[in-house]
Amino acid sequence: MDSTMMDYPLTITTILRYGTTIFGDKEVVTCGGDESSRRRGYAAVGERAARLANALRELGVDGDQRVGTFMWNNAEHLEAYLAIPSMGAVLHTLNLRLAADQVGYIATHAADYAVIVDASLIPLFAKVLPLAQTIKHVIVSGAADAAALGTLEGPGHEVHSYESLLAAAAGSFDWPELDERSAAAMCYTSGTTGLPKGVAYSHRSSYLHSMAACTVNGLGVGEHDRIMPIVPQFHANAWGLPYAAMMSGADLVMPDRFMIPSVIVNLIETEKVTVGAGVPTIWQGVLAFLRASGGDISSLRTLICGGSALPESVMRAYRDEFGLTMTHAWGMTELSPLGSIAREPAGVTGEAVWPYRASQGRLFCGVEGRLSSDDGQILPSDGKAVGELECRGPWITGSYYQDSAPEKFHDGWLRTGDVGTLDAEGFVRLTDRAKDVIKSGGEWISSMELENLIMAHPAVAEAAVIGVPDEKWGERPLAAVVRAPGADPVTPDELRAYLSERIPRWQLPERWAFIDEVPKTSVGKFQKTTLRDRYASGSLEVTTLGALPH
Repeated sequence: MDSTMMDYPLTITTILRYGTTIFGDKEVVTCGGDESSRRRGYAAVGERAARLANALRELGVDGDQRVGTFMWNNAEHLEAYLAIPSMGAVLHTLNLRLAADQVGYIATHAADYAVIVDASLIPLFAKVLPLAQTIKHVIVSGAADAAALGTLEGPGHEVHSYESLLAAAAGSFDWPELDERSAAAMCYTSGTTGLPKGVAYSHRSSYLHSMAACTVNGLGVGEHDRIMPIVPQFHANAWGLPYAAMMSGADLVMPDRFMIPSVIVNLIETEKVTVGAGVPTIWQGVLAFLRASGGDISSLRTLICGGSALPESVMRAYRDEFGLTMTHAWGMTELSPLGSIAREPAGVTGEAVWPYRASQGRLFCGVEGRLSSDDGQILPSDGKAVGELECRGPWITGSYYQDSAPEKFHDGWLRTGDVGTLDAEGFVRLTDRAKDVIKSGGEWISSMELENLIMAHPAVAEAAVIGVPDEKWGERPLAAVVRAPGADPVTPDELRAYLSERIPRWQLPERWAFIDEVPKTSVGKFQKTTLRDRYASGSLEVTTLGALPH
């Protein structure tokens, strides 16, 4: 029996129409640094998106060409988010924190036809352009002098002004009817090994992902919110927050390039932000600033944190010092990116909330999970068995763009590379990345658990743990520690004594190194390959303590 329901496509175009008309008076605020913030209503965003679509048509974007963006989080980037997919092209957000050769490879692999570049990023993009031969049009957003624009000139492509193109274009556009399963946007993984892989999100997947974010059991965003995505728009589409805001009528407060703690705190205070979203290093920096300089963050109802594991100590500090509950989320580029969100079940109170809040959370409806052993056997979801988490669902990639990568999939499920447990209530508790688990004398040690425990020490700002070769045990943990500024210096012996009260003695690291900063990827994750290389080359100054019984 067939249903009687209309076959109405789930597309970005629907989000555009709804958000810019029903919520036309809502606004996107773009931080101006020392200058006043720029404000633009959603209705104006919709008109400018139509102008952008008309301008891109004039430049030859008449099908599913990829249109890249090399931009900060701002109103113009939001316009590209809406216009490019809705006209039938594919939005491709380029990671401006990658090296020029990597960006050039990604732009070429995706066959980007045109790229919108923020004027402040011209010096960076000028290094990319010679390495991206498919680009025919460079569109510069913001004020740029002739000398800067001259660095973009060259054969095979034209350079345009974003505002001039929009001024010459019509303010309405005949948005086409699109196949909801066609590509809407592309992001490339930022893995620390191998070449980046392209993930193509469909209109349908993006729509469903946005709906999940809006649910109360998701991020719970609505028209009462003012959302500040500090997570970059080039990182898994800013966790889908621009589309969720447009769908739900939430205002957007965009930091542009001003992503330092003092500016973030000022934006929260002056713009009455209710939801912030960023990686742990952002919120650790904000916490340090608040402690040192103060600030009013009382408008916040939550801070969403993802990208890497958030130390429980940071969550407790925000609760105890500011009365704020942080929301820990887990996901990855391949999941669009939301996979789970950490809230305690109804009725759980007091100290019992922390095992839930410090976990990766409960899987979203629409994300199925299971655990797999090293030999591919499916393990029980009992909260005890440890294996690699595999996922499937309507906003999870089933392949990579022009890269089959069969090792990343298992019987139609995505292999996430994350290792941990899954319980009957759908709560995920990750213990490590598969490549970061330390195998010592046949027993597993979680580098993530060690890091969180070390970072809970008041004299520690950051800590990364890697496995290093050991003649006796095969592998042992090495802890690389960043001392907290202003705190009394802490020694390896003191840190090991501190850990000895919290974990079994055989897991305690013998090798310790103090470093200025933990190396990070372009999206703020710990880049442990750099630490491993430094250790292997002997450039990491290591203190080795006497071994304890295994």
